[in-house]
Amino acid sequence: MPTTPPPHKTDDHRPSKAGQRKPGGWKSMPYVLGMESFERLASIGLIANFTVFLMRVFHMNQVSSSYLINIWSGIGNFTPLIGAYISDTYVGKFWVIAFSSFASLFGMVTLTLVVAIPALHPASCTPEQDHLNQCQGPTTLHMGVLILALGFLSIGSGGIRPCSLPFGVDQFDSTTNEGRKDINSFFNWYYTTFTIILLIALTLVVYIQDSVSWIWGFAIPTILMVCSIVLFFVGTKLYVYVKPEGSIFSGIIQVFFLAYKKRKLQLPKPDKSAGDVEVKFFDSKGACHLPLTDQFRFLNKGGIILEGEVDSNGSRINPWKLASIQQIEQVKTLINLIPILASGIICYLAIIQQGTFTISQALKMDRHLGPHFQIPPGSLAVFSMITIGIWLPFYDRILVPSLRPITKHETGITLLQRIGIGNVFSILSMVVAGIVEKMRRGSAVHHNHPDGVAPLSVIWLAPQLILMGFAEAFTIIGQIEFCYKEFPENMKSFANSMLFVIFGLANYVSGASVMVVHKVTGTSDHPDWLTANINVGRVDYYYYVIAILGVVNMIYFVVVADRYQYKTKMQVMEDDVELNNL
Repeated sequence: MPTTPPPHKTDDHRPSKAGQRKPGGWKSMPYVLGMESFERLASIGLIANFTVFLMRVFHMNQVSSSYLINIWSGIGNFTPLIGAYISDTYVGKFWVIAFSSFASLFGMVTLTLVVAIPALHPASCTPEQDHLNQCQGPTTLHMGVLILALGFLSIGSGGIRPCSLPFGVDQFDSTTNEGRKDINSFFNWYYTTFTIILLIALTLVVYIQDSVSWIWGFAIPTILMVCSIVLFFVGTKLYVYVKPEGSIFSGIIQVFFLAYKKRKLQLPKPDKSAGDVEVKFFDSKGACHLPLTDQFRFLNKGGIILEGEVDSNGSRINPWKLASIQQIEQVKTLINLIPILASGIICYLAIIQQGTFTISQALKMDRHLGPHFQIPPGSLAVFSMITIGIWLPFYDRILVPSLRPITKHETGITLLQRIGIGNVFSILSMVVAGIVEKMRRGSAVHHNHPDGVAPLSVIWLAPQLILMGFAEAFTIIGQIEFCYKEFPENMKSFANSMLFVIFGLANYVSGASVMVVHKVTGTSDHPDWLTANINVGRVDYYYYVIAILGVVNMIYFVVVADRYQYKTKMQVMEDDVELNNL
């Protein structure tokens, strides 16, 4: 029998879109999905091979390039919070996407000019100079222009990431069964095109950059970004434009402010004993209605109604003087979820390495696939993508239905169990990465090739990348579903932004760990683990350190997960009963 899509598949549940045009639905999808596809192909095509670009064109060592990438990625994962706030509070999703698209285009044009104009990047050097670390590094001008380009790209991602998916959902009427089915199909198409674009970017675009020309490798994504912008504006007459309704950030600040301001007020006791103080709480009874709980009771004081704070119609006069029960409970939800989300930082730390030191490993391995073709280092992430692409359909269509009768859970295993399994895979990936790096380094030192390349096939990196793919499939997708199910309906966009923040924090932790290891592991007798010459350093030890951090993080996760109570627990139980009756 027909069923509605699960909560995490519907990002926006406004009660109606009265006063607006009839949703464009699938008529607008060629423009929305087309814009998304071109934009992602352009942006991913630029960043997938960026470590190689920094090391080959800017002659940066593996530590410096890792610093820059981690800082840039961190900023790019924090800017969606700003984009979401501006969209929800002031101008709406369409204009944020439009402005951000031009910002991304300016960044791409600048990067293309960096590689096209000799004065904007360091002079090329010979293989002998590269082996002796004698290549000329970037000047202040070179770095300034590069950072300018990355700044524009960060602004672009800050607007496109949090708004593109909700904007697509806005094109369907979520108040009807047909509309909800269309939204479910839209998510399927969205993630399908995303996977296809990733594969194209990690193969074709990276190959052009690595083997044909950096100019063409950057110019092609720039041209694709132009196509994205043109396609986006062509569909303007078909789009639905949902007006901004205010940001959740203001409500969060108001709850803490009012809880402190009214801290001296008394609350009724949890057991509601006789003689208790009588207070009234403001209940807005909006579209997202939540009951008041006794958890984090000090926050409840912000919702106590005092004289002059409510008008004759029962509406609050000033939101900075009175918080609603809904706002208070939303903040409690956030406080509950932060420890769970924070556990993903170390898992993401392991995943991030496939874009930094894994590339450094690949550059010093035999990348030949046949006599004439070499695998571009930036294309190795395809192993992770293929793993995810094969595993997810198997997990969703075969494993979960098989587990339901055993576990009595609609999702086969609980979402926290799924996240925990991903953490285990991230630990295993770092252990395997350390073992393979020890093999690679030993082979390179033993054969003492002039350019330092070990006669070891780059395919040896596949196991650690496959394990990273499983870590992503379990932890990242598990956290996405966890947030969408556990956050209240009107906090879905905020939940999406929070995941970017966690990944941004992981980037900064990665940068900090590289800096600490680089500083403390070197002595006068031997270089540090992450020295410029990877064959002299000990990157394998660095991988083992991340694995140990992962074990500690796993213990932390088990503790906080054991204490967590699902908001959807009762709903899951009801769904299980319904499933058993089918």
